[in-house]
Amino acid sequence: MEKHERGLMTEGSIWKKIVFFSMPLLLGNVFQQLYNTMDFWVIGKFVHDTNAMAAVSNSGPMVGLLVSLFMGVALGAGVVIGRYYGAKSYEKCREAMQTVVAFGFLSSILLTALGLLLTPSILRWMKTPEEVMPFSLMYFRIFFAGISTTVMYNIGTGIFNAMGDSKHPLYFLIVSSFLNIGLNILFVVYCNMNVAGVALGTVLAQLVSAVLVYWMLCRLPEEIRFQFKGLHMNPKILKDIVVTGLPSGIQNSVVSLSNMVVQTNINVFGDVAMSGCGAYARLEGFALLPASSFSMALSAFVSQNVGAGKYDRVKKGTRFGAWLSVIVVEIIGIAVYSFAPSLVRIFHDDPQVVSFGVLQARTVVLFYCLLAFSHAMAGVLRGLGLSKVPMYTMLGFWCVLRICWNTFVAAPTGNIQLVFWSYPLTWTCSTVALLSYYLYKNKKYGIERMIRC
Repeated sequence: MEKHERGLMTEGSIWKKIVFFSMPLLLGNVFQQLYNTMDFWVIGKFVHDTNAMAAVSNSGPMVGLLVSLFMGVALGAGVVIGRYYGAKSYEKCREAMQTVVAFGFLSSILLTALGLLLTPSILRWMKTPEEVMPFSLMYFRIFFAGISTTVMYNIGTGIFNAMGDSKHPLYFLIVSSFLNIGLNILFVVYCNMNVAGVALGTVLAQLVSAVLVYWMLCRLPEEIRFQFKGLHMNPKILKDIVVTGLPSGIQNSVVSLSNMVVQTNINVFGDVAMSGCGAYARLEGFALLPASSFSMALSAFVSQNVGAGKYDRVKKGTRFGAWLSVIVVEIIGIAVYSFAPSLVRIFHDDPQVVSFGVLQARTVVLFYCLLAFSHAMAGVLRGLGLSKVPMYTMLGFWCVLRICWNTFVAAPTGNIQLVFWSYPLTWTCSTVALLSYYLYKNKKYGIERMIRC
């Protein structure tokens, strides 16, 4: 077997292929999560300014809004490349790599311009407190000036994942994560750069990981080796990538928009609430990493086996991956519920900050199993090429319903716990919808005909 074909998931034990592929993804996501978490931790522990801490907390939904659309296209590229790779059409693999990387470069330019242009208006729309505004503006301007490093790293990682290689991106991410920690401490503690320091440290560390990813892509075996020379976009392949990935990008962007609405409702409670909920958000980011990792693994597994025409493996892998994700994530949720006060204190010792973080944690974490299942089914459907289904589901529940709940139920009462309840409510609805769709379509058509429908 060729060395690069070891990433094929069309042969061998299903559970081993999914688990062993997921583990490097999970570790990689852990280190990816360290980026923004270390920003938050360094500010909380060394600056002791709730305004600066609130500014970093405020960054999550807005970054997600502007980045998610292009990351959805990267997911689409992964599905398309995975099918070519599963079918051993290596020439088309290389063509798809060239196409998505060229698209990534153009997207990065657009995203930088949008981020720098829209930041002040969006922060005002989010009702960012005046005392927090200068810190938020500084953070975002530096972050978006270097956003191309994030976009290109994620596209490169998506290419590796499509070919069943989740290990190399992990190695590079570990290096850059430790570099990020060192740079954050250097810029904030020793250079007194405050929020600007953590933003600059993040951009520089992400640049290193992006350079390492493309260095490795250019060293792959000749039949699948990426080359910058003659970089171009194949219109047909770009269309396939966009058609497959754009629904996921729209879905993620609109869900991020709904999260900005939630953040707006939190912001009215002041910088202490923003800091407390920001601390919980960092915990949640780690707690839910298995859900996103298994979702990506299922997309790669399903797309490769669809390309190879092995539909029975698709069904077996779907069952195993979904159950594994639900069980693992729910165990984590129970642990977070039990140790919430101590976990929130990792980021800040202020009792009021801790109380807000604990309240949010103990409102939502026991429902993590529902979110895990929704992510798993979304990954399966993306792998089948049915990315519009999770898009419509998330738009309807994670966006429209969540916004309506916060606007017409939570906001008028002034009860922040009702803001938190918008998450379990919408996770429940998406779980019921996605499970019902999959079971109905599978029973009526079967996997092969479901793809064609």
